[in-house]
Amino acid sequence: MAFTKDRQFYKFAAYGFLKNLRFFEPFLILFFREMGLSFLQIGMLFSIREIATNLLELPTGLVADIYGRRISMLFSMTSYIISFIIFYFFPNFYIYALAMVLFAFGEAFRTGTHKAMILEYLRMNKILDKRVEYYGSTRAASQLGSAINSLIAAAIVFYSGNYKVVFLAATLPYIFNLINLATYPKELDGEIKKTGKQETFKEFFGIFKNKDSLKGIMNSSIFDAFFKTVKEYLQPVLKSLALSLPVMLAFSNNERTAVVVGIVYFFIYLATSYASKNASKVAKKIGNKEKAINITYLLGAVLIILSGVSQRLNFQIGAVIFFLILFVIENIRRPLNVAYISEKISHKTMASGLSAESQLKTLLTAVLAPTIGFLADKITIGGALVVCGFVMSIFYLLIRLREEK
Repeated sequence: MAFTKDRQFYKFAAYGFLKNLRFFEPFLILFFREMGLSFLQIGMLFSIREIATNLLELPTGLVADIYGRRISMLFSMTSYIISFIIFYFFPNFYIYALAMVLFAFGEAFRTGTHKAMILEYLRMNKILDKRVEYYGSTRAASQLGSAINSLIAAAIVFYSGNYKVVFLAATLPYIFNLINLATYPKELDGEIKKTGKQETFKEFFGIFKNKDSLKGIMNSSIFDAFFKTVKEYLQPVLKSLALSLPVMLAFSNNERTAVVVGIVYFFIYLATSYASKNASKVAKKIGNKEKAINITYLLGAVLIILSGVSQRLNFQIGAVIFFLILFVIENIRRPLNVAYISEKISHKTMASGLSAESQLKTLLTAVLAPTIGFLADKITIGGALVVCGFVMSIFYLLIRLREEK
């Protein structure tokens, strides 16, 4: 590795690791289904979360750039913790909607801001040329957290016999992350605090006048929106797989599902951790990051279609394998997308620029989530995935990046 892993690197890595200890995540759709919600209602909750995040994304990104990224991150963790507590104590669709809004506050204050802090640190230490390797390594820690998260979450569900207790358990790592973020040096707030607000807004809106930066933001956002929408449907696929296996017959349905979900997600996130760490190697083998981003976009659309076809044919193991590859592709893409976008926009508006990327993603997810939920209720999960993959492939014609020769 061409950079030094100092104390701040491990703080960045710890943030990602702790952030991904969301014990509810591998069971979120199963939790909502257990509470009696339809896929459409679940999609509506996801849409509420995304719309709220969308409305808050840009303002919170600008607040982070102008007033301080550390404060923004502390607000984020606090909002998450409150939402987890509400999910645990108040089982009601409308109160879940309120919890989703609080969750959105957490997302909005965080998204783009922490990446901007990492890039600010690289700029200060004059190692911006290592952005793919550095961000990939910190993201690998995040994915390792997700892998361990899967096992802990499975154990919690297995021994408790229900899904909701994972929300209460998730408050602990987020409290630890709150403490971790409070120790970040003030220099990571960025030099923007010394410049005028008018200059900040001018540089921010300049992002959208640059064709390359705009396409980079759109390419990243659209892929991530489709991925974020469809990845949750791995859970009911895994439940079907668990209940079809002629093993663990002495266990309850929830216990059998917990074991299969925990094991599969563990191996998925081990694979994604490795993928994030080696994203730069993939880009070099393909030729350059622009070409790698384009190829992985198309591959992602194909994988969604194949997973849907497999599910329709009741070939659940095949669907799981295609989902696994899709998770790997997403985590190869993410460091490449962040590096590409950061090359095209000013470091002074990094948080708001990356928040703009996330804002587009959340807006599209807000539309996709209830739509896919409705289709899943009407034409099965498999049919919904096939439609989703085809629509995603059409967008490629508009967002293909210009490849450098």
